[in-house]
Amino acid sequence: MLEVRGLKVAYGGINAVKGIDLEVRAGELVTLIGANGAGKTTTLKALAGLLRPAAGGILYNGNDITARPAYELVRKGLALVPEGRGLFGRLTVEENLAMGAYSRRDPARITADFDRVYELLPRLGERRRQLAGTLSGGEQQMLAIGRALMSRPRLLLLDEPSMGLAPMMVQKIFETIRRVAAEGATLLLVEQNARLALETCQRGYVMESGLITCADTAARLLANPQVRQAYLGE
Repeated sequence: MLEVRGLKVAYGGINAVKGIDLEVRAGELVTLIGANGAGKTTTLKALAGLLRPAAGGILYNGNDITARPAYELVRKGLALVPEGRGLFGRLTVEENLAMGAYSRRDPARITADFDRVYELLPRLGERRRQLAGTLSGGEQQMLAIGRALMSRPRLLLLDEPSMGLAPMMVQKIFETIRRVAAEGATLLLVEQNARLALETCQRGYVMESGLITCADTAARLLANPQVRQAYLGE
Protein backbone atom coordinates (compact mmCIF):
# COMPACT_ATOMS: atom_id res chain seq x y z
CA MET A 1 0.00 0.00 0.00
CA LEU A 2 2.83 2.41 0.90
CA GLU A 3 6.34 2.34 -0.56
CA VAL A 4 8.97 4.91 0.38
CA ARG A 5 12.32 5.02 -1.41
CA GLY A 6 15.26 7.32 -0.65
CA LEU A 7 13.09 9.85 1.19
CA LYS A 8 14.91 13.00 2.27
CA VAL A 9 13.25 15.89 4.10
CA ALA A 10 14.92 19.14 5.14
CA TYR A 11 13.56 22.25 6.78
CA GLY A 12 15.08 25.20 8.57
CA GLY A 13 18.52 24.17 7.39
CA ILE A 14 18.22 20.78 9.09
CA ASN A 15 18.39 17.48 7.18
CA ALA A 16 15.81 15.73 9.33
CA VAL A 17 15.32 12.66 7.13
CA LYS A 18 18.38 11.53 5.23
CA GLY A 19 17.24 8.96 2.68
CA ILE A 20 15.03 6.23 4.10
CA ASP A 21 13.23 3.24 2.64
CA LEU A 22 10.15 1.67 4.18
CA GLU A 23 6.98 -0.06 3.14
CA VAL A 24 3.58 -0.91 4.58
CA ARG A 25 1.47 -3.67 3.08
CA ALA A 26 -2.33 -3.63 3.09
CA GLY A 27 -3.74 -4.76 6.42
CA GLU A 28 -0.45 -4.44 8.28
CA LEU A 29 0.36 -2.69 11.54
CA VAL A 30 3.86 -1.25 11.25
CA THR A 31 5.68 0.87 13.82
CA LEU A 32 8.49 3.39 13.48
CA ILE A 33 10.41 3.78 16.75
CA GLY A 34 13.37 5.91 17.74
CA ALA A 35 14.57 8.59 20.13
CA ASN A 36 13.22 12.15 20.15
CA GLY A 37 14.64 14.07 17.20
CA ALA A 38 15.26 10.95 15.11
CA GLY A 39 13.01 12.21 12.29
CA LYS A 40 9.90 10.12 12.90
CA THR A 41 7.35 12.95 13.00
CA THR A 42 8.99 14.61 9.99
CA THR A 43 8.62 11.34 8.10
CA LEU A 44 4.90 11.09 8.86
CA LYS A 45 4.33 14.73 7.89
CA ALA A 46 6.04 14.10 4.55
CA LEU A 47 3.94 10.98 3.96
CA ALA A 48 0.77 12.95 4.77
CA GLY A 49 1.62 15.78 2.37
CA LEU A 50 2.37 18.38 5.05
CA LEU A 51 6.07 18.63 4.17
CA ARG A 52 7.54 18.46 0.68
CA PRO A 53 10.40 15.96 0.37
CA ALA A 54 13.78 17.21 -0.83
CA ALA A 55 14.42 13.92 -2.62
CA GLY A 56 13.12 10.40 -2.98
CA GLY A 57 9.69 9.03 -3.79
CA ILE A 58 6.46 7.98 -2.07
CA LEU A 59 4.10 5.50 -3.72
CA TYR A 60 0.60 4.93 -2.34
CA ASN A 61 -1.32 2.06 -3.93
CA GLY A 62 1.17 2.22 -6.78
CA ASN A 63 0.64 5.94 -7.46
CA ASP A 64 3.32 8.58 -6.97
CA ILE A 65 2.13 10.97 -4.25
CA THR A 66 5.52 12.58 -3.51
CA ALA A 67 4.41 16.14 -4.28
CA ARG A 68 0.70 15.82 -3.53
CA PRO A 69 -0.85 18.18 -0.94
CA ALA A 70 -2.47 16.87 2.23
CA TYR A 71 -6.06 17.57 1.18
CA GLU A 72 -5.67 15.38 -1.91
CA LEU A 73 -4.21 12.53 0.13
CA VAL A 74 -7.10 12.60 2.61
CA ARG A 75 -9.49 12.14 -0.32
CA LYS A 76 -7.37 9.19 -1.46
CA GLY A 77 -7.77 7.52 1.94
CA LEU A 78 -4.58 8.54 3.75
CA ALA A 79 -5.13 10.24 7.12
CA LEU A 80 -2.80 11.50 9.85
CA VAL A 81 -3.50 11.66 13.59
CA PRO A 82 -0.90 14.32 14.40
CA GLU A 83 1.36 14.63 17.40
CA GLY A 84 -0.37 17.05 19.78
CA ARG A 85 -3.79 16.08 18.32
CA GLY A 86 -4.48 19.38 16.50
CA LEU A 87 -8.11 19.62 17.56
CA PHE A 88 -10.42 22.60 17.15
CA GLY A 89 -10.71 23.45 20.83
CA ARG A 90 -13.69 25.80 20.51
CA LEU A 91 -15.74 23.34 18.48
CA THR A 92 -17.70 20.49 20.05
CA VAL A 93 -16.73 16.84 19.84
CA GLU A 94 -19.35 16.29 17.16
CA GLU A 95 -18.20 19.32 15.16
CA ASN A 96 -14.60 18.08 15.27
CA LEU A 97 -15.73 14.69 13.99
CA ALA A 98 -17.69 16.40 11.22
CA MET A 99 -14.49 18.17 10.15
CA GLY A 100 -12.96 14.76 9.58
CA ALA A 101 -15.64 14.10 6.96
CA TYR A 102 -15.33 17.56 5.40
CA SER A 103 -14.28 16.30 1.95
CA ARG A 104 -16.91 13.56 1.74
CA ARG A 105 -20.17 13.77 -0.21
CA ASP A 106 -22.06 10.74 1.10
CA PRO A 107 -24.39 11.96 3.92
CA ALA A 108 -25.92 8.56 4.70
CA ARG A 109 -22.54 6.90 5.18
CA ILE A 110 -21.27 9.87 7.19
CA THR A 111 -24.18 9.42 9.60
CA ALA A 112 -23.34 5.72 9.86
CA ASP A 113 -19.70 6.59 10.56
CA PHE A 114 -20.70 8.91 13.43
CA ASP A 115 -22.46 5.89 14.95
CA ARG A 116 -19.41 3.71 14.28
CA VAL A 117 -17.04 6.17 16.00
CA TYR A 118 -19.35 6.51 19.00
CA GLU A 119 -19.57 2.72 19.26
CA LEU A 120 -15.79 2.39 19.02
CA LEU A 121 -15.16 5.31 21.41
CA PRO A 122 -18.19 5.53 23.75
CA ARG A 123 -16.65 8.40 25.74
CA LEU A 124 -17.00 10.63 22.68
CA GLY A 125 -20.69 9.81 22.42
CA GLU A 126 -21.17 10.83 26.03
CA ARG A 127 -19.42 14.14 25.37
CA ARG A 128 -20.59 14.88 21.83
CA ARG A 129 -21.89 18.37 22.79
CA GLN A 130 -18.83 19.25 24.88
CA LEU A 131 -16.12 21.62 23.60
CA ALA A 132 -13.02 19.71 22.54
CA GLY A 133 -10.78 22.06 24.52
CA THR A 134 -12.43 21.02 27.78
CA LEU A 135 -11.77 17.27 27.35
CA SER A 136 -9.07 15.38 29.21
CA GLY A 137 -5.87 14.50 27.36
CA GLY A 138 -6.99 10.93 26.76
CA GLU A 139 -10.40 12.02 25.52
CA GLN A 140 -8.74 14.48 23.16
CA GLN A 141 -6.57 11.67 21.76
CA MET A 142 -9.68 9.56 21.23
CA LEU A 143 -11.27 12.48 19.41
CA ALA A 144 -8.21 12.93 17.19
CA ILE A 145 -8.41 9.26 16.21
CA GLY A 146 -12.18 9.47 15.71
CA ARG A 147 -11.84 12.55 13.51
CA ALA A 148 -9.32 10.73 11.29
CA LEU A 149 -11.64 7.72 11.06
CA MET A 150 -14.44 9.97 9.79
CA SER A 151 -12.46 10.41 6.56
CA ARG A 152 -12.73 6.62 6.02
CA PRO A 153 -8.96 6.12 5.74
CA ARG A 154 -7.40 3.12 4.07
CA LEU A 155 -4.04 4.01 5.60
CA LEU A 156 -3.92 5.63 9.05
CA LEU A 157 -0.75 7.38 10.24
CA LEU A 158 -0.60 7.78 14.03
CA ASP A 159 1.99 10.08 15.62
CA GLU A 160 2.72 9.51 19.33
CA PRO A 161 -0.85 8.61 20.40
CA SER A 162 0.19 7.83 24.00
CA MET A 163 2.17 11.02 24.62
CA GLY A 164 1.38 12.63 27.97
CA LEU A 165 -1.33 10.15 28.93
CA ALA A 166 -1.81 8.18 32.14
CA PRO A 167 -1.01 4.43 31.86
CA MET A 168 -4.67 3.39 32.06
CA MET A 169 -5.59 5.76 29.23
CA VAL A 170 -2.62 4.54 27.17
CA GLN A 171 -4.05 1.02 27.38
CA LYS A 172 -7.47 2.28 26.22
CA ILE A 173 -5.91 4.11 23.27
CA PHE A 174 -4.04 0.97 22.20
CA GLU A 175 -7.17 -1.13 22.59
CA THR A 176 -8.80 1.30 20.16
CA ILE A 177 -5.87 1.01 17.75
CA ARG A 178 -6.16 -2.79 17.81
CA ARG A 179 -9.91 -2.61 17.15
CA VAL A 180 -9.40 -0.24 14.22
CA ALA A 181 -6.80 -2.61 12.81
CA ALA A 182 -9.11 -5.60 13.33
CA GLU A 183 -11.71 -3.84 11.18
CA GLY A 184 -9.25 -3.90 8.28
CA ALA A 185 -7.40 -0.58 8.48
CA THR A 186 -3.71 -0.36 7.64
CA LEU A 187 -1.63 1.52 10.21
CA LEU A 188 1.79 3.13 10.45
CA LEU A 189 2.46 4.03 14.08
CA VAL A 190 5.09 6.34 15.55
CA GLU A 191 5.22 5.76 19.29
CA GLN A 192 7.52 6.65 22.19
CA ASN A 193 6.49 3.52 24.11
CA ALA A 194 8.58 1.15 22.01
CA ARG A 195 7.60 -1.98 23.89
CA LEU A 196 3.87 -1.36 23.54
CA ALA A 197 4.29 -0.41 19.88
CA LEU A 198 6.23 -3.59 19.08
CA GLU A 199 3.78 -5.74 21.05
CA THR A 200 0.92 -4.23 19.04
CA CYS A 201 2.43 -4.21 15.54
CA GLN A 202 3.66 -6.95 13.21
CA ARG A 203 6.77 -5.23 11.88
CA GLY A 204 8.94 -2.33 12.91
CA TYR A 205 11.60 0.10 11.77
CA VAL A 206 14.17 1.74 14.04
CA MET A 207 15.10 5.31 13.13
CA GLU A 208 18.23 7.10 14.35
CA SER A 209 19.40 10.57 13.28
CA GLY A 210 17.25 10.61 10.16
CA LEU A 211 18.15 7.10 8.99
CA ILE A 212 16.53 3.67 9.26
CA THR A 213 19.10 1.58 11.12
CA CYS A 214 17.11 -1.62 11.61
CA ALA A 215 14.01 -3.24 10.13
CA ASP A 216 12.52 -6.56 11.20
CA THR A 217 9.48 -8.32 12.56
CA ALA A 218 8.25 -6.89 15.83
CA ALA A 219 9.06 -10.15 17.64
CA ARG A 220 12.69 -10.06 16.47
CA LEU A 221 13.05 -6.39 17.36
CA LEU A 222 11.71 -7.13 20.86
CA ALA A 223 14.39 -9.79 21.20
CA ASN A 224 17.20 -7.70 19.65
CA PRO A 225 19.78 -6.82 22.37
CA GLN A 226 20.59 -3.41 20.87
CA VAL A 227 16.91 -2.48 20.63
CA ARG A 228 16.25 -3.75 24.15
CA GLN A 229 19.09 -1.67 25.55
CA ALA A 230 18.36 1.52 23.60
CA TYR A 231 14.56 1.60 23.61
CA LEU A 232 13.22 -0.89 26.13
CA GLY A 233 15.36 0.15 29.10
CA GLU A 234 17.07 -3.25 29.46
